[in-house]
Amino acid sequence: MSQCYVIGVLDNAMQGLTPVAQEKIQQADQIVAASRTIELFKAEFKPDAEVINLSGMMMKLPEMIQESIINHRQMVLLATGDPLCHGIGSFLLKKLNKSLVTVLPNLSMVQLAFSYLGETWQEAKICSIHGKNAGEWVAGLGFEHGLYKLLRSIRHNTLLAVYTSPENSPQRIARMLIAESLAEHYEFSIFEQLLQQGEVVSLHQDVLSVAQAQYADLNILIIKRKSAFEKKPVFGYPDDFYAQRKPEKGLITRRDVRAVVLAKLQLQTDSVVWDIGAGSGSVGLEAASICKQGYVYAIEKNCADLSLIEENRQKMQLINYSVVCAKAPEKMADWLAPDAVFIGGSAGQLKPLIELILSKLKSGGSLVMNFITLENLNESIEIVKSLNLQWELTQLQASHSKPILHMSRLQADNLVWIISVIKS
Repeated sequence: MSQCYVIGVLDNAMQGLTPVAQEKIQQADQIVAASRTIELFKAEFKPDAEVINLSGMMMKLPEMIQESIINHRQMVLLATGDPLCHGIGSFLLKKLNKSLVTVLPNLSMVQLAFSYLGETWQEAKICSIHGKNAGEWVAGLGFEHGLYKLLRSIRHNTLLAVYTSPENSPQRIARMLIAESLAEHYEFSIFEQLLQQGEVVSLHQDVLSVAQAQYADLNILIIKRKSAFEKKPVFGYPDDFYAQRKPEKGLITRRDVRAVVLAKLQLQTDSVVWDIGAGSGSVGLEAASICKQGYVYAIEKNCADLSLIEENRQKMQLINYSVVCAKAPEKMADWLAPDAVFIGGSAGQLKPLIELILSKLKSGGSLVMNFITLENLNESIEIVKSLNLQWELTQLQASHSKPILHMSRLQADNLVWIISVIKS
């Protein structure tokens, strides 16, 4: 059975290929490649070879390959570097039987870049934003932005290699780090037009200077963290760590209660969480710290609290968290379906809010509600009973030591009731 050969090429053309790869190109009946690559190799094609420009043909390729094989024509697809590293090879292998495609890889652009940098790359996180124009990043944007996954990877890795694009450029990435107050922690190395006449290598650039510079459209970016990550708790921050409302300081779910709530939410690393009645943000922010690959949506009706929440988010250097000022359920329509929901305040709309949450909550998801008044507790119990939910009530009161003369006494916090529900 004939096959389609996907051959990784570089800008040094035939010089960078094995004899086998050279032979496949020279004997091919059909050549598929980008226009720039066609110009680079056209002298090697046999005179009667059909040359197909790859532009706009991606989704038609699997069908074209199958047709070529049926007609016993040898097709060769030329791709940059290693086609299986953020390249077309992985796309084709998902769409076609693996017996129909053979990949002949070359050095990847990432390998070349690290060789120029003089550093090992086995620990690097490899990312690609070589797609549509994502637009500029603004602090507080979320997962829906085209650069969000890259920002998350930057936040959690010390070494990254990034396949950029003309619009999603090193300058734009630098401006994103500036917007998130992360610029001082990273350095950029930019590799433009590798193996071409206009090759330029810029090593160990500070983020602020990169944000103002211009680079060729074809480039690879290496991002390196300059200092080790500051060690921080995953959850359980002291209450006084959080900026809180003044003169009403204390609008916060206290640490002991917070720990129980987070346990009852049954969080996983990729959980989507809703925090309703965010207050100073402590529960939602610690949920975001736990759910590093997930996301937390928060809502708070007191708009003055949003600046405090943002201050707390920046202190924790979290990017998988966003908050809106509104009275729930306003502004919640576009939120992703949650795996877990925490209600710290409902502003008198408890029943319709619970009904909405249950309609959106994933099967097996958790709903946890805190109450400090008997009236709200009784109302919530009546609601969960009327909805035939399986629920659990926990009463929690922590006491903490306080000095009295040369001795110590215990001072009790307010009593808190926690109702937890698992959606069947």
